[in-house]
This record gives sequence, structure tokens and C-alpha cells, in this order.
Amino acid sequence: MVVPPHLHATPCPPSSSSLHQHRWHAFRLLSSSQQLPLLRLRLLSPAFSKKAGKIDAWRVGGLRESRSNNVCFYVNSRRINIACEAANEVKPTCNMIVSITGATGFIGTRLVERLASDGHRVRVLTRSASTARSLFPVKQYPGVEIVEESDWVSCIHGSTAVVNLAGTPISTRWSPEIKDDIMRSRVGVTTKVVEAINAAPKDLMPSVFVSATAVGFYGTSQTHVFDESSPAGKDYLAEVCREWESTAEKVDCHVRLVLIRIGIVLDKDGGALAKMIPLFKIFAGGPAGSGKQWFSWVHRDDLVSLIVEALSNPSYKEREIGMRLTILNTRTCYQGVVNGTAPHPVRLAELCDQLGAILGRPSWLSIPDFFVQAVFGEGSYVVICGFNVLEGQCVLPRKALELGFMFKYRYLADALKAILS
Repeated sequence: MVVPPHLHATPCPPSSSSLHQHRWHAFRLLSSSQQLPLLRLRLLSPAFSKKAGKIDAWRVGGLRESRSNNVCFYVNSRRINIACEAANEVKPTCNMIVSITGATGFIGTRLVERLASDGHRVRVLTRSASTARSLFPVKQYPGVEIVEESDWVSCIHGSTAVVNLAGTPISTRWSPEIKDDIMRSRVGVTTKVVEAINAAPKDLMPSVFVSATAVGFYGTSQTHVFDESSPAGKDYLAEVCREWESTAEKVDCHVRLVLIRIGIVLDKDGGALAKMIPLFKIFAGGPAGSGKQWFSWVHRDDLVSLIVEALSNPSYKEREIGMRLTILNTRTCYQGVVNGTAPHPVRLAELCDQLGAILGRPSWLSIPDFFVQAVFGEGSYVVICGFNVLEGQCVLPRKALELGFMFKYRYLADALKAILS
């Protein structure tokens, strides 16, 4: 494969290990919202010119190992992207202090593990110190500080970044009290965090605030495709997401704000799969309703990587990702939305078929619409971890792809095999 001579490259960051293999992926950009994997390359001996790291040619089919930190390159153009997998394993040279709400949850625990392993200091903002310490013991997590609610403000002050993942689970039958708690737990915690950030002296104010929201923002549809430019829906979950996001947007304009609208998160020890796998194992698995509902999923590791990227990459801000630019008191607000979903959503029937095939179980037991509605009422919207069982939505991560984020699990089959192997 010969890379066109007009392409230029910049060296990847120094590797965390002195010796690693460089495996290369090539992608052709089909549109602004889709990339198609073409081939996997192994680098034998790249020929580099001496002019600004220009790549003249590639030899395919071999393997290169090197102790040099500057032998692998990112190549960017309108047609081809080539990136080294090992770059995803690089530990950053500048450590952060990250305060996290919701750190004891399904996503938060993996995020804490990732940040701690990368050498960052983590402050777990929690309402249950005993639960947090049981998950993050001092011996195993020496860089993790457990902070009770009374000390949240002082710990947010002086943090490099804040991540807000807090919220009451919504996979239950809704009552007026439950619906009130769903809204209050998200808006209330976000308000507390935003007020703490805004009250910080300028020299102690976090530089970035990443706040979770959900793909429920878009409402539901079996026919429409949603991306970050799509308008809000009109159902209850869309209302919750609008309030959730508008609260986060009140953060000081000097703080870079990233809102991540999260899809259905997959991994083996929580989320949707933890509810579905036991049913399949007793031969009771299958789609609810018609099975034509869209299932916009993301592997937990990819979501965590996206959050880490949003924390450390200043490109995840208003001007680069195309959201509206807000001017308050003549100051520019850097804020924007990124969908936390995989590039290839599937229908619910396809998910059940693939899950059954991997588990060696049939996917034959379809649950009628009327049964789901009778059992869960309005909560049938979210019987599986925020997923609207009877309708769903097709959500694409257009902004993440445009910013060059490399999904490890682009296709459901690969994600399920990795999770269940």
C-alpha cells in the first residue's frame, strides 16, 4: 500500500512501554457520520522522508517492533485515516485530578479504574463512603480519594476536571414518586456540582466539565435516525434530559463543557446484558414487542475511553463539534454534545439473535406489547436500562467519528464476543 505523497503525519505520543507492536487500521471516510473499515495492516518497514514526518510508502504483511517513541504516526486526510492501536494504551504525560459523581455505578467504577491505572488522581464524590471504599480499597487504589457529600465543594475546587454520572436507575415501574426521583436525582446533583464549580476561585476552577445525559433526549422512532443536531423529543425522558442538560449548561463560561448522551451500555456485570443473559440461559430469551425497535448500544470500555478523551482532548468543545455558540457577558462558552453510542446500532431482534447464538440458546420467546405494558405501565419505556423496549431510537455518534475517536467495538457481534468470551 502506498500512501499518497501529499499526506503528512504527526508522531504519536511516547509509549508507556519501551517495546510494543504497531498495528495499523485504515478507514475510508464514506460520509460525515459513517466510516467503513477497509483492512488491517501490519507495518514492516515504513520509509520516512526527512521532511516533517512525511510518509512515502508502506510495506504490508510484516511486523515492526522498535524501541523508538516516534516510529508510529497518525495520518489524517479526507479519504484515509491510519492510526496505531498502541496509541490507545499510551499513558498521558500530564496527570489530572478528576472529581467524579456516580463513581460507584456501572460506568463510574470502570472510569475510576481507567483513570487510576493511567496515573491520574481521582476524587470519588459519594453519599456512601463505605460503599465507595469497598469498591476502591486503599491498597488497590492508592490514588483514589473518597469524599463525602459535605466535602464535595472543597474537593471540586482544585480539581482539573469534573465528571458527573449521578442519577437514580430508571429501570423500574414508574410511579409519580419514582418519576420525581428520576428528575430530582439528575438535576439536583448536577445543580450542586455546577454551583461548586462556579464558586471556585479562578485559580482553583476545573478546566473541563463532562456531564452525562442520555439518548432519551431524542425521543423514540423506528424510522428516524438521530445525531447530535437532532431536536429533542416530547416524552418524559426527553423532558428529563432537557432539564439535565440545561442545568449543566449553567457552568461558568471559562469551563469547557461536554455533554455525552449515553446509549445502552453493554458489559457482562451490569446494564442491559445483566438482565438479559439469565433469561437466555433458561431458554426464555427473545425480543419484546415486534423486535423492530432500534437498540443504540455502546461497549462500556468504549464509553469510558470516550469520556477520557473528552477530558483530555480540547477538540471536544463548542467550536470543533458544531454546537451553538453562546455569548454571556462577552465571554465565549465552549460547550457541545457528543453521542455515546457505537457507530452501528441494531434492531432488538438482531441483538437477541446474536446473543442467543453466542450463548448457544434460541431466541424464540417474543413478549407481546400488551404484556410489557400491563406489567411495567409507563415504565415499559425503560424496562431494560433506559431502553424504550417497545419503540427505541437509532442514534449515531457523528461528532465522535468526526473528531477521530477510534471505537474498539464498532459492531455488536464483536462486542458480545468480547464480553461473553
